[in-house]
Amino acid sequence: MNFEWWLTLRYLTAKKDKFLAVINFVAIAGIAIGVMALIIVIGVMTGFDHDLRAKIIGANAHVFVERETGIKNYAQLDKRLKAIPDVTAVTPYIQGNVFLESGTRAASLILRGVDPATEGKVTLIDKYLGGKGKVEDLKNDGILIGSQLASYYGYQPGDTVTLISPASGIAGSNWRYKFKVAGIFTSGMYDYDMNLVLVTLKAAQQMFNIGPTVSGIGLKLKNPDMAPAVKQEIYGLIGYSYLVRTWMESNANFFAALALEKYAMFVILTLIVLVASFNIISTLIVTVTSKVKDIGILKSIGASKARIHRIFTWQGLAVGALGTFWGFTLGLGIVLLLKKYQFIKLPQDIYYIDHLPVVVQASDVGLIVGAALLITYAATVYPAIKAANLEPVEALRYE
Repeated sequence: MNFEWWLTLRYLTAKKDKFLAVINFVAIAGIAIGVMALIIVIGVMTGFDHDLRAKIIGANAHVFVERETGIKNYAQLDKRLKAIPDVTAVTPYIQGNVFLESGTRAASLILRGVDPATEGKVTLIDKYLGGKGKVEDLKNDGILIGSQLASYYGYQPGDTVTLISPASGIAGSNWRYKFKVAGIFTSGMYDYDMNLVLVTLKAAQQMFNIGPTVSGIGLKLKNPDMAPAVKQEIYGLIGYSYLVRTWMESNANFFAALALEKYAMFVILTLIVLVASFNIISTLIVTVTSKVKDIGILKSIGASKARIHRIFTWQGLAVGALGTFWGFTLGLGIVLLLKKYQFIKLPQDIYYIDHLPVVVQASDVGLIVGAALLITYAATVYPAIKAANLEPVEALRYE
């Protein structure tokens, strides 16, 4: 151990100066609490982000290929899209607005016409049905509704649902269409569970009076994050007469809000570490003030300014490193406990999950640790310079 580290350790432990030892402990604890809070909060927010992404992806395709006038030769287009290496499954769909009629009450819903044979390969609708039926068993007179819609109107499997089509004003078209509830799904997203209903392609074509066409084709990818690259590949394959959207673009505002919230929380909680760094400044100033005689002696026997500067810089960094280490250890430990034992429960009727979802990313933890150490280093600058510039004559004048 070289001289600087030996003296740094001696000042840091301060066995003879209990007051200085307490100040060092408070500084370490402040940094630890800040880092711990950052790791826990960012982990929880990342968990919510991943959970919501999974729910959105599960209820929708990863890429949507649409045309304003509809797609007539969708079977042929299906084959071309399946040939793309990253595409694992495709399914045609029809999507539009309808009205639900229930006694004296009415509601606007999103109706999605699906191909029962392929829908389950692209979305997680079978999983959302909770084992009570499969989408491939859906008949032309059947309908799948969300759990929130079913709860609000009191629907049960086998009940009749009446929908009013926007094509009702067209001569020769029906005003009302009746379906039997074939299943109730729970995706965990309120908007889907309250506003989305699924029928067969044939039933949707009749309701919207569009003939043998579909609104678009949904694609499932091996990796959902590759959607932007696949989008460009699709444009190169079928041209720009089609509109290609990714799941990210369809929910861009939502994900932007989540990212902004996560960034804001990171900035706010980093202020805790910043406030704790003032304890390091005060600790070093007190140390410098109480060690004026020591500094004077060191400089009088040949210690350079750089050496004195390193001693107090390393002392501050040691305080910050210890605080960061304990914050990292405690934060990661609490996050892992939350993930394993799920001892913080949430009301499911509000959040649709019964526990805090937690995801720890190495990039987030690295950013937190790096920010804490950088703030710590900045806190050592002034006290270290002050100690290095202390003149031996001034320091020993009254000794």
